[in-house]
Amino acid sequence: MAFLSELSGIIWGGPLLAAFLLVGGYYSIRTGFFQLFRFPVWWRTSVGSLLRRKKKEKRGGVTQLQALSTALAATIGTGSIAGVAAAIFYGGPGAVFWMWISAFLGMMTGCAEKILAVRHRERGSDGQWRGGPMEYIRKGLNLPGLAKVYALLCVAETLAGGNLAQSNSIATSLASAAGANRLAVGVVLAVVVAVVLVGGIRRVGRLSELLVPVMALLFIGGGAAVILCHAQAIPDALADIVRYAFEPRAAAGGYSMGLALRYGVARGVFTNEAGLGMSAIAHACADVEEPAEQGMWGIFEVFFATLVICTVTALVILTSGVYTPESALAMIESGAVPDGVLGAPLTASGFATVFGGAGEWIVSVSLILFAFTSLLGAGYYGRRGLETLTSSRLVMGMYQLVFPGCVILGAVADLSAVWELVDLLNGLLAIPNLIALLLLSPEALRLLRQWMAGQHGGGSAGGQASGEKTAREPGRKHKWRDRSQANAPGKRERSGKRRRGMKK
Repeated sequence: MAFLSELSGIIWGGPLLAAFLLVGGYYSIRTGFFQLFRFPVWWRTSVGSLLRRKKKEKRGGVTQLQALSTALAATIGTGSIAGVAAAIFYGGPGAVFWMWISAFLGMMTGCAEKILAVRHRERGSDGQWRGGPMEYIRKGLNLPGLAKVYALLCVAETLAGGNLAQSNSIATSLASAAGANRLAVGVVLAVVVAVVLVGGIRRVGRLSELLVPVMALLFIGGGAAVILCHAQAIPDALADIVRYAFEPRAAAGGYSMGLALRYGVARGVFTNEAGLGMSAIAHACADVEEPAEQGMWGIFEVFFATLVICTVTALVILTSGVYTPESALAMIESGAVPDGVLGAPLTASGFATVFGGAGEWIVSVSLILFAFTSLLGAGYYGRRGLETLTSSRLVMGMYQLVFPGCVILGAVADLSAVWELVDLLNGLLAIPNLIALLLLSPEALRLLRQWMAGQHGGGSAGGQASGEKTAREPGRKHKWRDRSQANAPGKRERSGKRRRGMKK
């Protein structure tokens, strides 16, 4: 497994981390930092729309909230609790600063992914929308081979990081907190996941719509209480975040800007998936006509997953006193790092300073919910990737058995090496997606500009949705039309009669 670790370190070296920042920075600059200066626009279009009357659901789609919930379900996983804690321990408080920067820039990367996913989506044989990086690489770039490479990596990643790692986290948490049998947990979990996934994106979306708000409120509410109880430590925590973000390595073994940058950017990418592209698979299923409108939900997704959830985790750790840079560095240098000061146990210790023993339960329940919803999202993403590779019913049927089987395996196995594989697969996934985002940037930016022009002009917006071309009159509200309707027999006959009448 040393080979996996070394290879992962090479892929996640400076060039790839720089690529994430450069793609996000490129979209941010080209849009005039839309995520900051157009905050009212994307907030009103996403969260604000929940307060307005809902549109009637159309056949073959899920609501925008369900699409967002499914994406958040797969995005907000154990990395939001355990991963942030590990990033702070090994990268120092400055890792939080670079996590924020990567998320700020990643908001526009996520926006572009969702715009392109809706633009290049297509109807499946079941009548539901299908889209994502596989589709915009295949249709937008006309590179079907690269699309299949992405799909293959997507299937592998969802089986490893989205399945084995998440089920292991659930089984470990229940075994530690309640003494549950890990095999029994795995079997029950596998059955539940299989039943949900059989229902497709609609069932996954409906369950995610119920669970995501519950798990978010539980964790954010408990974390906010801890932070408020240690409010006097907030200024020092924020000062450490900024200071360690630019700290030169003054002494051997000390935290440095390089470590903070590496762990912060990597953790930001893992927690919001902006640049990996998989969450765009869920957003492509949304009942929406305008690609740019769904892009607003992509901005909110990154904002919520990292700038809210991960910030709560970070401030709980830094304000509660359960972590100090000096003690962490001493343990790292000695090579003796107890399990209780890493990952979820470190976050649980922070909650325990206010809630006592109940703090561990809050973190455990949150971790279980985060991991379970990640399982559901991963199962759908993996199936979509497999559909890109083959249309064989036999293969799809085998996947329906393999995925729950991996859930059981993950619950009982020692997965110390799986995380290295997950890091490797995520890095490989990002490469073709980042290339596609750059090459397709003119299209994504054009669709965003046209939609904004429509918003200011009072119209529905301009652009192309779902691959359907439109004719738009400036300033007038319009609906997207399928070109097949324009050539319907009845219309051709009537237009022919009109032409004959004109000749007479």
